[in-house]
Amino acid sequence: MKTNDFERYRVKPSTKISLDDFDPDETGAFPGGKGEADLALAGLNKKFGELQELLYAEHRHKVLIVLQGMDTAGKDGVIRHVFEGANPQGVKVSAFKAPTAEELGHDFLWRVHRCAPGSGEIMIFNRSHYEDVLVVRVHDLVPEDVWKTRYESINAFEKLLRREGTTTLKFFLHISKDEQRKRLQSRLDDPTKRWKFNPADLPERRLWSDYQKAYEEVLSRTSTDDAPWYIVPSDKKWYRNLTVSALLVEAMEGLHMKFPRTDIDPGQIVIN
Repeated sequence: MKTNDFERYRVKPSTKISLDDFDPDETGAFPGGKGEADLALAGLNKKFGELQELLYAEHRHKVLIVLQGMDTAGKDGVIRHVFEGANPQGVKVSAFKAPTAEELGHDFLWRVHRCAPGSGEIMIFNRSHYEDVLVVRVHDLVPEDVWKTRYESINAFEKLLRREGTTTLKFFLHISKDEQRKRLQSRLDDPTKRWKFNPADLPERRLWSDYQKAYEEVLSRTSTDDAPWYIVPSDKKWYRNLTVSALLVEAMEGLHMKFPRTDIDPGQIVIN
């Protein structure tokens, strides 16, 4: 497996996207199947652990992971499997739900900027600032002339993060409507998973086409060199996890990190 095989999922800047052109069930960059993929993922997890230790020790770079997708696309699954074994000191997760009264009193990026990663940290956004051009658009929560200006603000925000040393990777977990139906039904049928089932997901499912259009505009207008989007085929959970892990490891290797030098001479220290 070559990690750069997965680069084909990267959305080139200024590319008009139609999600109909992307197969959510494909596994083309890794034809070996789930068994081989699990072995490959274990190797990637080990490599990620080493890179995370370097990131934390060097304390120079910052990494931001943005996870977006329809309900059941697997945001929690990615966090659980891709970041397995990570040192919790250096990895944090922020989940953005409906804004509070205090957050609504500020600009829409205020609450997001406060959660941006610090030096040596990896921050995972489970949903993100993109809700402010997705949910607000589909549910008509703010006027169109308000949410349409937000693409430019988001691009400028992510450019600022890049200038300050943040590597941003954005993953759209692309599933089919039929796969979502199966996953919702599985939650309903399995008593151990029923707690995950939210009846409020069903009205959102009826807005599938509206969300697809909203995501297409997000992907078309906000994939940049500073913060690229990747459209990750996610009907197969194992392939989704493998793709995200491979792209994350590749990006972190590209930081060319080194352990910091010290003035300590081990030969001059005696530990009794």
